[in-house]
Amino acid sequence: MKKLVVAKRASQAVFLSMFVYILWSTTYPLTGPVSPQLLFKADPLLVLATAVSERAAVPGIAWALAMCFLTLVAGRFFCGWMCPLGSLIDMAGAEKKDRPLSDKRNRRLRRVKYWLLACILAAAGAGIQLAWLFDPVVIFGRFVSLNLIPAITFAFDAAFSSLIRGFHLYGPVYDLYRYLKTTILGVQVRYVAHAAAVFAYILSIVIAADLLKRSWCRICCPLGALYGLIGRFTLLERSVDRCSHCGNCSSSCRMGAITKDAGYVKSECILCMDCVYDCPSKGTRFGFPLGPEAGEIGGSSVNRRQFLALGLLSLPSLLGFRVAYPGRPGSQRRRVIRPPAALEEEEFLNRCVRCGNCMKVCVTNGLQPAFLESGIGGIWTPHLVPEIGYCEYHCTLCGSVCPTGAIPRLTEEQKLKTRLGIARIDRSLCLPWIKKQECLVCEEHCPIASKAIQLRPTTVNGKALLRPYINERLCIGCGICQTKCPVRPDRAIKIYPVRVTRGIKKRQKP
Repeated sequence: MKKLVVAKRASQAVFLSMFVYILWSTTYPLTGPVSPQLLFKADPLLVLATAVSERAAVPGIAWALAMCFLTLVAGRFFCGWMCPLGSLIDMAGAEKKDRPLSDKRNRRLRRVKYWLLACILAAAGAGIQLAWLFDPVVIFGRFVSLNLIPAITFAFDAAFSSLIRGFHLYGPVYDLYRYLKTTILGVQVRYVAHAAAVFAYILSIVIAADLLKRSWCRICCPLGALYGLIGRFTLLERSVDRCSHCGNCSSSCRMGAITKDAGYVKSECILCMDCVYDCPSKGTRFGFPLGPEAGEIGGSSVNRRQFLALGLLSLPSLLGFRVAYPGRPGSQRRRVIRPPAALEEEEFLNRCVRCGNCMKVCVTNGLQPAFLESGIGGIWTPHLVPEIGYCEYHCTLCGSVCPTGAIPRLTEEQKLKTRLGIARIDRSLCLPWIKKQECLVCEEHCPIASKAIQLRPTTVNGKALLRPYINERLCIGCGICQTKCPVRPDRAIKIYPVRVTRGIKKRQKP
Protein backbone atom coordinates (compact mmCIF):
# COMPACT_ATOMS: atom_id res chain seq x y z
CA MET A 1 0.00 0.00 0.00
CA LYS A 2 1.33 3.46 -0.93
CA LYS A 3 1.18 4.82 2.58
CA LEU A 4 3.03 8.07 1.86
CA VAL A 5 0.86 8.81 -1.18
CA VAL A 6 -2.28 8.06 0.82
CA ALA A 7 -1.03 10.34 3.60
CA LYS A 8 -0.34 13.09 1.08
CA ARG A 9 -3.81 12.81 -0.46
CA ALA A 10 -5.39 12.80 2.98
CA SER A 11 -3.42 15.92 3.87
CA GLN A 12 -4.53 17.63 0.68
CA ALA A 13 -8.15 16.73 1.33
CA VAL A 14 -7.99 17.96 4.94
CA PHE A 15 -6.34 21.28 4.13
CA LEU A 16 -8.51 21.87 1.08
CA SER A 17 -11.66 21.21 3.12
CA MET A 18 -10.37 23.37 5.97
CA PHE A 19 -9.61 26.23 3.58
CA VAL A 20 -13.11 26.14 2.11
CA TYR A 21 -14.73 25.68 5.53
CA ILE A 22 -12.95 28.67 7.07
CA LEU A 23 -14.02 30.93 4.22
CA TRP A 24 -17.53 29.47 4.17
CA SER A 25 -18.09 29.83 7.91
CA THR A 26 -16.98 33.47 8.00
CA THR A 27 -20.27 35.34 8.09
CA TYR A 28 -21.83 38.23 9.95
CA PRO A 29 -21.34 38.34 12.85
CA LEU A 30 -17.84 36.83 12.78
CA THR A 31 -18.56 33.28 13.90
CA GLY A 32 -15.96 31.16 12.09
CA PRO A 33 -13.63 28.94 14.18
CA VAL A 34 -10.56 30.52 12.58
CA SER A 35 -10.16 33.95 11.05
CA PRO A 36 -9.59 33.77 7.28
CA GLN A 37 -6.76 36.24 7.81
CA LEU A 38 -4.55 33.37 8.93
CA LEU A 39 -4.82 31.66 5.54
CA PHE A 40 -3.18 34.64 3.86
CA LYS A 41 -0.84 35.75 6.65
CA ALA A 42 0.98 32.42 6.37
CA ASP A 43 1.74 33.18 2.70
CA PRO A 44 5.34 34.51 2.53
CA LEU A 45 4.92 35.87 -1.01
CA LEU A 46 1.96 38.06 -0.04
CA VAL A 47 3.66 39.26 3.12
CA LEU A 48 6.95 40.00 1.33
CA ALA A 49 5.43 41.78 -1.68
CA THR A 50 3.07 43.84 0.49
CA ALA A 51 5.77 44.80 2.97
CA VAL A 52 8.21 45.85 0.23
CA SER A 53 5.62 47.82 -1.75
CA GLU A 54 4.42 49.59 1.41
CA ARG A 55 7.82 49.94 3.11
CA ALA A 56 6.14 48.74 6.29
CA ALA A 57 5.81 45.65 8.43
CA VAL A 58 2.74 43.60 7.61
CA PRO A 59 0.71 41.89 10.35
CA GLY A 60 1.22 38.15 10.48
CA ILE A 61 4.86 38.13 9.38
CA ALA A 62 5.63 35.55 12.07
CA TRP A 63 3.36 33.02 10.32
CA ALA A 64 5.11 33.62 7.00
CA LEU A 65 8.52 33.20 8.61
CA ALA A 66 7.37 29.98 10.24
CA MET A 67 6.41 28.59 6.81
CA CYS A 68 9.83 29.56 5.45
CA PHE A 69 11.54 27.82 8.35
CA LEU A 70 9.52 24.64 7.85
CA THR A 71 10.40 24.73 4.14
CA LEU A 72 14.05 24.97 5.07
CA VAL A 73 13.65 21.79 7.10
CA ALA A 74 11.21 19.71 5.02
CA GLY A 75 11.34 21.23 1.52
CA ARG A 76 8.34 22.32 -0.53
CA PHE A 77 5.85 20.35 1.53
CA PHE A 78 3.32 23.18 1.23
CA CYS A 79 3.12 22.82 -2.57
CA GLY A 80 2.56 19.06 -2.46
CA TRP A 81 0.66 18.57 0.77
CA MET A 82 -1.19 21.80 1.65
CA CYS A 83 -1.64 24.22 -1.26
CA PRO A 84 -5.38 24.41 -2.13
CA LEU A 85 -4.73 25.28 -5.77
CA GLY A 86 -2.21 22.48 -6.05
CA SER A 87 -4.75 20.06 -4.59
CA LEU A 88 -7.35 21.21 -7.12
CA ILE A 89 -4.83 20.74 -9.93
CA ASP A 90 -4.04 17.22 -8.72
CA MET A 91 -7.74 16.40 -8.70
CA ALA A 92 -8.04 17.67 -12.26
CA GLY A 93 -5.14 16.06 -14.04
CA ALA A 94 -1.91 15.51 -12.20
CA GLU A 95 -2.54 11.77 -11.95
CA LYS A 96 -2.69 11.26 -15.70
CA LYS A 97 0.23 9.93 -17.68
CA ASP A 98 1.75 12.25 -20.24
CA ARG A 99 4.88 12.36 -22.31
CA PRO A 100 7.79 13.56 -20.14
CA LEU A 101 9.73 16.59 -21.26
CA SER A 102 13.46 16.64 -21.74
CA ASP A 103 15.69 17.92 -18.96
CA LYS A 104 16.66 20.92 -21.08
CA ARG A 105 13.06 21.92 -21.73
CA ASN A 106 12.12 21.43 -18.08
CA ARG A 107 14.94 23.77 -17.07
CA ARG A 108 13.71 26.41 -19.50
CA LEU A 109 10.09 26.16 -18.39
CA ARG A 110 10.78 26.29 -14.67
CA ARG A 111 12.83 29.46 -15.09
CA VAL A 112 9.62 31.32 -16.00
CA LYS A 113 8.30 31.30 -12.44
CA TYR A 114 11.59 32.61 -11.08
CA TRP A 115 11.54 35.49 -13.53
CA LEU A 116 7.91 36.09 -12.61
CA LEU A 117 8.89 36.18 -8.93
CA ALA A 118 11.66 38.63 -9.73
CA CYS A 119 9.20 40.83 -11.63
CA ILE A 120 6.78 40.79 -8.69
CA LEU A 121 9.55 41.79 -6.26
CA ALA A 122 10.86 44.46 -8.61
CA ALA A 123 7.34 45.86 -8.99
CA ALA A 124 6.93 45.78 -5.21
CA GLY A 125 10.17 47.72 -4.91
CA ALA A 126 8.67 50.28 -7.26
CA GLY A 127 5.60 50.53 -5.03
CA ILE A 128 3.30 48.31 -7.12
CA GLN A 129 1.87 45.20 -5.49
CA LEU A 130 1.21 42.46 -8.10
CA ALA A 131 1.37 39.32 -5.98
CA TRP A 132 -2.44 39.15 -5.83
CA LEU A 133 -2.57 38.30 -9.52
CA PHE A 134 -0.37 35.19 -9.37
CA ASP A 135 -0.41 33.96 -5.79
CA PRO A 136 -2.10 30.50 -5.66
CA VAL A 137 -3.65 30.99 -2.21
CA VAL A 138 -5.30 34.25 -3.31
CA ILE A 139 -6.43 32.75 -6.62
CA PHE A 140 -8.14 29.85 -4.89
CA GLY A 141 -9.54 31.99 -2.07
CA ARG A 142 -11.02 34.41 -4.58
CA PHE A 143 -12.60 31.48 -6.42
CA VAL A 144 -14.12 30.08 -3.22
CA SER A 145 -15.52 33.43 -2.06
CA LEU A 146 -16.78 34.76 -5.38
CA ASN A 147 -17.67 31.58 -7.31
CA LEU A 148 -17.91 28.38 -5.29
CA ILE A 149 -19.91 29.56 -2.27
CA PRO A 150 -22.49 31.60 -4.26
CA ALA A 151 -22.92 28.78 -6.80
CA ILE A 152 -23.45 26.03 -4.21
CA THR A 153 -25.78 28.06 -1.99
CA PHE A 154 -27.81 29.15 -5.00
CA ALA A 155 -28.06 25.57 -6.33
CA PHE A 156 -29.17 24.11 -2.99
CA ASP A 157 -31.57 26.97 -2.34
CA ALA A 158 -33.14 26.60 -5.80
CA ALA A 159 -33.38 22.81 -5.47
CA PHE A 160 -35.10 22.91 -2.07
CA SER A 161 -37.45 25.68 -3.16
CA SER A 162 -38.49 23.70 -6.26
CA LEU A 163 -39.07 20.50 -4.27
CA ILE A 164 -41.05 22.18 -1.53
CA ARG A 165 -43.24 24.25 -3.85
CA GLY A 166 -43.58 21.69 -6.64
CA PHE A 167 -44.43 18.72 -4.44
CA HIS A 168 -45.85 20.57 -1.41
CA LEU A 169 -43.23 19.08 0.90
CA TYR A 170 -43.95 21.32 3.86
CA GLY A 171 -43.17 18.72 6.48
CA PRO A 172 -39.74 17.28 7.31
CA VAL A 173 -38.21 18.53 4.03
CA TYR A 174 -39.22 22.09 4.81
CA ASP A 175 -37.88 21.72 8.37
CA LEU A 176 -34.58 20.47 6.97
CA TYR A 177 -34.46 23.41 4.58
CA ARG A 178 -35.07 25.88 7.42
CA TYR A 179 -32.29 24.24 9.44
CA LEU A 180 -29.84 24.42 6.54
CA LYS A 181 -30.70 28.10 6.01
CA THR A 182 -29.47 28.79 9.53
CA THR A 183 -26.25 26.78 9.01
CA ILE A 184 -24.44 25.94 5.78
CA LEU A 185 -26.93 27.74 3.54
CA GLY A 186 -26.90 30.80 5.76
CA VAL A 187 -24.44 32.53 3.44
CA GLN A 188 -26.58 34.70 1.24
CA VAL A 189 -26.49 34.19 -2.51
CA ARG A 190 -24.48 37.05 -3.95
CA TYR A 191 -24.26 38.91 -7.19
CA VAL A 192 -20.56 39.49 -7.90
CA ALA A 193 -19.36 41.60 -10.78
CA HIS A 194 -16.67 39.91 -12.92
CA ALA A 195 -17.34 36.53 -11.30
CA ALA A 196 -17.06 34.97 -14.76
CA ALA A 197 -13.56 36.40 -15.18
CA VAL A 198 -12.51 35.02 -11.77
CA PHE A 199 -13.84 31.59 -12.73
CA ALA A 200 -12.26 31.69 -16.19
CA TYR A 201 -8.88 32.45 -14.63
CA ILE A 202 -8.82 29.43 -12.34
CA LEU A 203 -10.43 27.24 -15.02
CA SER A 204 -7.58 28.03 -17.42
CA ILE A 205 -5.09 26.93 -14.75
CA VAL A 206 -6.92 23.64 -14.24
CA ILE A 207 -7.22 22.97 -17.98
CA ALA A 208 -3.52 23.65 -18.46
CA ALA A 209 -2.77 21.03 -15.78
CA ASP A 210 -4.59 18.48 -17.92
CA LEU A 211 -2.23 19.25 -20.79
CA LEU A 212 0.94 19.10 -18.69
CA LYS A 213 1.03 17.76 -15.14
CA ARG A 214 1.25 20.54 -12.58
CA SER A 215 1.92 23.04 -15.37
CA TRP A 216 1.01 26.03 -13.19
CA CYS A 217 3.25 24.87 -10.34
CA ARG A 218 6.04 23.87 -12.69
CA ILE A 219 6.07 27.00 -14.86
CA CYS A 220 4.14 29.93 -13.39
CA CYS A 221 3.70 29.85 -9.60
CA PRO A 222 5.76 32.62 -7.94
CA LEU A 223 5.00 31.30 -4.45
CA GLY A 224 6.44 27.96 -5.56
CA ALA A 225 9.49 29.82 -6.87
CA LEU A 226 9.98 31.48 -3.49
CA TYR A 227 9.66 28.16 -1.72
CA GLY A 228 11.99 26.69 -4.34
CA LEU A 229 14.72 29.21 -3.53
CA ILE A 230 14.44 28.24 0.13
CA GLY A 231 14.11 24.57 -0.78
CA ARG A 232 17.54 24.54 -2.40
CA PHE A 233 18.96 24.37 1.12
CA THR A 234 16.38 22.07 2.70
CA LEU A 235 17.61 19.32 4.99
CA LEU A 236 15.21 16.67 3.65
CA GLU A 237 16.68 14.93 0.61
CA ARG A 238 15.88 12.25 -1.92
CA SER A 239 18.39 9.46 -2.32
CA VAL A 240 18.60 6.42 -4.61
CA ASP A 241 20.39 3.34 -3.29
CA ARG A 242 19.71 1.01 -6.20
CA CYS A 243 18.84 2.19 -9.70
CA SER A 244 18.00 0.04 -12.72
CA HIS A 245 17.80 3.13 -14.99
CA CYS A 246 14.27 2.24 -16.04
CA GLY A 247 13.20 5.88 -16.14
CA ASN A 248 9.95 5.32 -14.26
CA CYS A 249 10.67 8.00 -11.67
CA SER A 250 11.55 10.59 -14.31
CA SER A 251 8.46 9.94 -16.41
CA SER A 252 6.07 9.92 -13.43
CA CYS A 253 7.43 13.04 -11.69
CA ARG A 254 4.64 15.60 -11.88
CA MET A 255 7.07 18.51 -11.52
CA GLY A 256 9.74 17.27 -13.93
CA ALA A 257 12.17 17.46 -11.02
CA ILE A 258 13.82 14.09 -11.66
CA THR A 259 16.41 14.09 -14.43
CA LYS A 260 17.07 11.34 -16.92
CA ASP A 261 20.06 10.10 -14.92
CA ALA A 262 17.81 9.63 -11.84
CA GLY A 263 19.19 12.73 -10.15
CA TYR A 264 16.80 15.47 -9.13
CA VAL A 265 16.42 19.21 -8.72
CA LYS A 266 15.80 19.62 -5.02
CA SER A 267 14.16 23.02 -5.34
CA GLU A 268 11.47 21.60 -7.66
CA CYS A 269 10.50 18.56 -5.60
CA ILE A 270 7.09 18.91 -3.93
CA LEU A 271 7.32 15.60 -2.04
CA CYS A 272 4.52 13.88 -3.94
CA MET A 273 6.29 10.56 -3.18
CA ASP A 274 5.32 8.98 -6.51
CA CYS A 275 8.94 8.16 -7.28
CA VAL A 276 9.24 6.12 -4.08
CA TYR A 277 6.57 3.68 -5.23
CA ASP A 278 7.24 3.79 -8.98
CA CYS A 279 10.81 2.56 -8.45
CA PRO A 280 10.88 -1.19 -9.30
CA SER A 281 14.05 -1.74 -7.27
CA LYS A 282 12.56 0.01 -4.21
CA GLY A 283 15.76 1.98 -3.82
CA THR A 284 14.32 5.49 -3.62
CA ARG A 285 13.77 7.13 -0.27
CA PHE A 286 13.57 10.50 1.45
CA GLY A 287 15.41 11.36 4.62
CA PHE A 288 17.78 13.69 6.41
CA PRO A 289 21.43 13.15 5.37
CA LEU A 290 23.97 12.33 8.04
CA GLY A 291 26.92 13.93 6.27
CA PRO A 292 27.68 17.50 5.28
CA GLU A 293 27.49 16.82 1.56
CA ALA A 294 23.83 17.83 1.29
CA GLY A 295 23.26 19.71 -1.90
CA GLU A 296 21.04 20.00 -4.93
CA ILE A 297 21.32 17.27 -7.51
CA GLY A 298 20.79 17.92 -11.17
CA GLY A 299 21.74 21.58 -11.40
CA SER A 300 20.05 24.77 -10.34
CA SER A 301 16.65 25.80 -11.65
CA VAL A 302 17.71 29.32 -12.40
CA ASN A 303 21.03 31.07 -12.33
CA ARG A 304 21.39 33.30 -9.28
CA ARG A 305 22.75 36.10 -11.42
CA GLN A 306 19.70 35.85 -13.67
CA PHE A 307 17.35 36.04 -10.70
CA LEU A 308 19.15 38.97 -9.06
CA ALA A 309 19.53 40.96 -12.28
CA LEU A 310 15.89 41.98 -12.45
CA GLY A 311 15.69 42.40 -8.69
CA LEU A 312 18.43 45.03 -8.89
CA LEU A 313 16.11 47.14 -11.01
CA SER A 314 14.12 47.87 -7.87
CA LEU A 315 17.07 49.35 -5.95
CA PRO A 316 16.29 52.99 -6.88
CA SER A 317 12.74 52.50 -5.65
CA LEU A 318 13.97 51.13 -2.33
CA LEU A 319 15.57 54.53 -1.78
CA GLY A 320 12.18 56.19 -2.02
CA PHE A 321 11.34 56.26 -5.73
CA ARG A 322 7.87 55.07 -6.70
CA VAL A 323 6.42 54.52 -10.12
CA ALA A 324 3.24 56.34 -11.12
CA TYR A 325 0.83 54.15 -13.03
CA PRO A 326 -2.84 54.38 -14.01
CA GLY A 327 -4.90 54.06 -10.88
CA ARG A 328 -2.63 55.99 -8.51
CA PRO A 329 -4.03 59.14 -6.92
CA GLY A 330 -1.37 61.19 -8.67
CA SER A 331 -2.50 60.10 -12.11
CA GLN A 332 -6.28 60.37 -11.84
CA ARG A 333 -9.01 61.30 -9.42
CA ARG A 334 -10.40 58.68 -7.16
CA ARG A 335 -13.78 57.63 -8.52
CA VAL A 336 -14.76 54.71 -6.30
CA ILE A 337 -16.10 54.38 -2.77
CA ARG A 338 -13.73 52.25 -0.74
CA PRO A 339 -14.68 50.17 2.34
CA PRO A 340 -14.84 52.02 5.67
CA ALA A 341 -11.51 53.50 6.85
CA ALA A 342 -9.64 52.01 3.88
CA LEU A 343 -6.09 53.32 3.60
CA GLU A 344 -5.26 56.16 1.24
CA GLU A 345 -5.67 55.01 -2.35
CA GLU A 346 -1.98 54.43 -3.10
CA GLU A 347 -1.47 52.43 0.07
CA PHE A 348 -4.74 50.61 -0.43
CA LEU A 349 -3.79 49.41 -3.93
CA ASN A 350 -0.48 48.10 -2.59
CA ARG A 351 -1.92 46.39 0.44
CA CYS A 352 -5.06 44.87 -1.06
CA VAL A 353 -4.39 41.34 -2.33
CA ARG A 354 -7.83 40.91 -3.94
CA CYS A 355 -8.60 37.84 -1.84
CA GLY A 356 -12.35 38.52 -1.89
CA ASN A 357 -12.84 38.10 1.88
CA CYS A 358 -14.40 41.52 2.41
CA MET A 359 -16.75 41.10 -0.55
CA LYS A 360 -17.80 37.66 0.60
CA VAL A 361 -18.70 38.79 4.12
CA CYS A 362 -20.38 42.08 3.16
CA VAL A 363 -23.88 41.63 4.56
CA THR A 364 -25.60 43.70 1.87
CA ASN A 365 -23.51 42.55 -1.12
CA GLY A 366 -22.56 46.20 -1.62
CA LEU A 367 -18.82 45.53 -1.86
CA GLN A 368 -18.01 44.51 -5.42
CA PRO A 369 -14.77 43.93 -7.33
CA ALA A 370 -13.77 46.94 -9.38
CA PHE A 371 -12.65 46.67 -12.97
CA LEU A 372 -11.31 49.89 -14.48
CA GLU A 373 -13.27 52.31 -12.32
CA SER A 374 -10.09 53.16 -10.42
CA GLY A 375 -7.58 52.50 -13.18
CA ILE A 376 -5.61 49.43 -14.18
CA GLY A 377 -4.00 49.22 -10.76
CA GLY A 378 -7.39 48.90 -9.08
CA ILE A 379 -8.64 45.80 -10.89
CA TRP A 380 -10.56 43.46 -8.54
CA THR A 381 -10.15 45.72 -5.53
CA PRO A 382 -13.32 46.14 -3.43
CA HIS A 383 -15.50 49.19 -3.80
CA LEU A 384 -19.00 50.01 -2.60
CA VAL A 385 -21.74 49.96 -5.25
CA PRO A 386 -24.80 51.52 -3.55
CA GLU A 387 -27.12 50.45 -6.38
CA ILE A 388 -26.49 46.88 -5.21
CA GLY A 389 -26.04 47.30 -1.46
CA TYR A 390 -25.05 49.75 1.23
CA CYS A 391 -22.54 49.76 4.07
CA GLU A 392 -24.35 48.39 7.13
CA TYR A 393 -24.11 51.03 9.85
CA HIS A 394 -23.00 48.72 12.69
CA CYS A 395 -21.00 46.18 10.66
CA THR A 396 -17.20 46.07 11.02
CA LEU A 397 -16.62 42.68 9.42
CA CYS A 398 -14.66 43.72 6.30
CA GLY A 399 -11.84 45.10 8.45
CA SER A 400 -11.92 42.00 10.64
CA VAL A 401 -11.24 39.63 7.73
CA CYS A 402 -8.76 41.73 5.73
CA PRO A 403 -5.41 39.87 5.94
CA THR A 404 -3.10 42.80 5.13
CA GLY A 405 -4.68 45.78 6.87
CA ALA A 406 -5.77 47.46 3.64
CA ILE A 407 -9.11 47.77 5.45
CA PRO A 408 -8.20 48.48 9.11
CA ARG A 409 -10.00 46.75 11.92
CA LEU A 410 -12.46 49.17 13.52
CA THR A 411 -14.41 49.20 16.73
CA GLU A 412 -18.12 49.82 16.36
CA GLU A 413 -17.69 53.28 17.81
CA GLN A 414 -15.05 54.15 15.22
CA LYS A 415 -17.14 52.70 12.42
CA LEU A 416 -20.13 54.88 13.28
CA LYS A 417 -17.96 57.97 12.76
CA THR A 418 -16.15 56.83 9.62
CA ARG A 419 -17.08 58.61 6.42
CA LEU A 420 -17.08 56.70 3.13
CA GLY A 421 -18.56 59.42 0.94
CA ILE A 422 -21.15 62.15 0.79
CA ALA A 423 -24.74 62.01 -0.47
CA ARG A 424 -26.00 64.39 -3.14
CA ILE A 425 -29.62 64.85 -4.24
CA ASP A 426 -30.35 65.24 -7.95
CA ARG A 427 -33.32 67.58 -7.85
CA SER A 428 -34.09 66.88 -11.51
CA LEU A 429 -34.94 63.27 -10.52
CA CYS A 430 -36.12 63.50 -6.91
CA LEU A 431 -39.89 63.00 -6.69
CA PRO A 432 -40.63 65.77 -4.16
CA TRP A 433 -38.55 68.21 -6.19
CA ILE A 434 -39.47 67.43 -9.80
CA LYS A 435 -42.92 65.83 -9.56
CA LYS A 436 -44.11 67.43 -6.34
CA GLN A 437 -44.87 63.96 -4.95
CA GLU A 438 -44.47 62.95 -1.33
CA CYS A 439 -41.51 60.59 -0.75
CA LEU A 440 -39.86 59.89 2.62
CA VAL A 441 -37.79 56.82 1.75
CA CYS A 442 -34.28 58.27 2.04
CA GLU A 443 -34.99 60.04 5.32
CA GLU A 444 -36.67 56.99 6.85
CA HIS A 445 -33.72 54.71 6.07
CA CYS A 446 -30.95 57.06 7.16
CA PRO A 447 -29.30 55.27 10.13
CA ILE A 448 -27.90 58.42 11.74
CA ALA A 449 -29.84 59.08 14.95
CA SER A 450 -30.20 62.81 14.25
CA LYS A 451 -30.76 62.13 10.52
CA ALA A 452 -28.23 63.24 7.92
CA ILE A 453 -31.16 63.52 5.51
CA GLN A 454 -33.64 66.04 6.82
CA LEU A 455 -37.08 66.92 5.52
CA ARG A 456 -38.09 70.55 5.34
CA PRO A 457 -41.69 71.60 4.84
CA THR A 458 -42.53 73.80 1.89
CA THR A 459 -45.61 74.81 -0.04
CA VAL A 460 -45.87 74.27 -3.79
CA ASN A 461 -48.99 75.53 -5.60
CA GLY A 462 -50.84 75.60 -2.31
CA LYS A 463 -49.82 72.01 -1.46
CA ALA A 464 -47.79 71.28 1.65
CA LEU A 465 -44.75 69.15 0.79
CA LEU A 466 -41.66 67.79 2.54
CA ARG A 467 -38.42 68.00 0.56
CA PRO A 468 -35.15 66.25 1.51
CA TYR A 469 -31.90 68.08 2.23
CA ILE A 470 -28.44 66.63 3.05
CA ASN A 471 -26.74 67.64 6.27
CA GLU A 472 -23.14 67.22 5.12
CA ARG A 473 -21.87 67.55 8.67
CA LEU A 474 -23.68 64.34 9.64
CA CYS A 475 -23.64 62.28 6.41
CA ILE A 476 -21.14 59.41 6.41
CA GLY A 477 -21.95 58.13 2.90
CA CYS A 478 -23.15 54.66 3.92
CA GLY A 479 -25.24 54.50 0.73
CA ILE A 480 -28.48 53.12 2.13
CA CYS A 481 -30.37 56.15 0.79
CA GLN A 482 -29.15 55.40 -2.74
CA THR A 483 -29.92 51.70 -2.37
CA LYS A 484 -33.48 52.31 -1.21
CA CYS A 485 -34.31 55.25 -3.47
CA PRO A 486 -37.40 54.25 -5.54
CA VAL A 487 -36.44 56.31 -8.60
CA ARG A 488 -35.30 54.19 -11.55
CA PRO A 489 -33.19 53.63 -13.56
CA ASP A 490 -30.99 56.40 -12.13
CA ARG A 491 -31.30 57.03 -8.40
CA ALA A 492 -32.29 60.54 -7.36
CA ILE A 493 -29.73 60.45 -4.55
CA LYS A 494 -26.15 59.27 -5.05
CA ILE A 495 -23.06 58.78 -2.94
CA TYR A 496 -19.84 60.37 -4.11
CA PRO A 497 -16.44 59.37 -2.71
CA VAL A 498 -14.50 61.62 -0.41
CA ARG A 499 -10.94 61.27 0.81
CA VAL A 500 -11.82 62.25 4.33
CA THR A 501 -12.56 60.05 7.33
CA ARG A 502 -13.99 61.13 10.63
CA GLY A 503 -13.22 59.58 13.97
CA ILE A 504 -9.97 57.84 13.01
CA LYS A 505 -6.70 58.86 11.42
CA LYS A 506 -6.43 59.05 7.65
CA ARG A 507 -3.55 56.62 7.63
CA GLN A 508 -3.94 53.79 10.05
CA LYS A 509 -1.37 51.05 10.15
CA PRO A 510 -2.64 47.70 11.38
